[in-house]
Amino acid sequence: MPLADLRPQAVRRTPEELVRHLGSFNLDLRFSAGIWYFSPPDSRFHEKYGPDLDIRTRLDVAAKLKDYGLGGLEAHYPNEINEENAETWRSFCDDVGIKLVTIVPLLFRDPDFRWGSLSSPLPEARKKAIELTKRSLVLNRELETEFTVVWPGIDGYENPFGMDFPAMRDRFARGLAEAMDAVPGVRIAFEPKPYEPRGRIIYGTTPEGMLLCHQVEELLTNDDNKQWLVEGHALVGLNPEFGHALMAYEDLPYAYSWPLSEGRLCHLHLNSQPLGNFDQDLNVGVVSPEQTEALLYVLKMHSYKGWFGIDINPERMPVETALRISMDALRAANDRVEKLNHEGVVDATNRPDKSPGWLEGYLVRMRAPDPKNLSDWPRPR
Repeated sequence: MPLADLRPQAVRRTPEELVRHLGSFNLDLRFSAGIWYFSPPDSRFHEKYGPDLDIRTRLDVAAKLKDYGLGGLEAHYPNEINEENAETWRSFCDDVGIKLVTIVPLLFRDPDFRWGSLSSPLPEARKKAIELTKRSLVLNRELETEFTVVWPGIDGYENPFGMDFPAMRDRFARGLAEAMDAVPGVRIAFEPKPYEPRGRIIYGTTPEGMLLCHQVEELLTNDDNKQWLVEGHALVGLNPEFGHALMAYEDLPYAYSWPLSEGRLCHLHLNSQPLGNFDQDLNVGVVSPEQTEALLYVLKMHSYKGWFGIDINPERMPVETALRISMDALRAANDRVEKLNHEGVVDATNRPDKSPGWLEGYLVRMRAPDPKNLSDWPRPR
């Protein structure tokens, strides 16, 4: 299973070098989607708005989206992809030309994980979670995916009183390292989320996810894994989600700059989300489109070459419609980013004393349908 080289993300540049880089590097908008939302999801509050779709039917829907730009799919193990239907997936990918990007261990559904999966204080439940993770890593390697997303949705707590938090975190990190050493050479893309379904989820923010990356890598003992680390490759990176970060009141470009600055941004999940609130998984661009643009710009600054994963919950419209909207929203945002005066942006951020307010006024004009209706705006000094 080849590892993508993420090390160029961490390159530091002078302002002059950054201007040249921004003028020459373009984001490659390769879109992936989670197969889980191609069928109506469960809800606490209402019946499903449509019939359940089996995997074969969902794949047929995905195939029709290839011409609109869908190039990759993501799936959970073992409910969506497993050893029994792996050949169905392999044939689909070969025939249609859509890549299986990641297989995600389902560490949050099983009732045995009621008190946590990899972090569970119950030995049998934790052992089951480790074995499930190992099997998913094996299938990732066999099907030549690019990484394994790990989301600790059920690992956390509601009542903090008396909790041994370091022990909980250690169990999670050691369990993940054990699985990785059993199936070496498979990169982990960890996905933080602050809460829901647990009241608090461990490693719930982007900086905490970065701490986990270092914690797990320090625990790896397999010689192959250690060689990757010696060569400067990250084996544990992040798959931060737009909505999860905003649930934690993080600023998107600042949050994503953390994994980028260490060559750890494996993948990203995109949608939109009101600050705080429950995890809504709205279509891209519905809320906070300025954060989408700022995020794309920081990805461009750091040479991001990975997939643009769309993670949405299209309850009230066909999934085909929602994905086309989201892909077009990202294309439109990227078009605006590409048309920016990069020299002006870099100059305004590095010499704010020379042109205070210039960048804000410039962005207003770049987002305006007809900037001729606005006042003249000077060039940066």
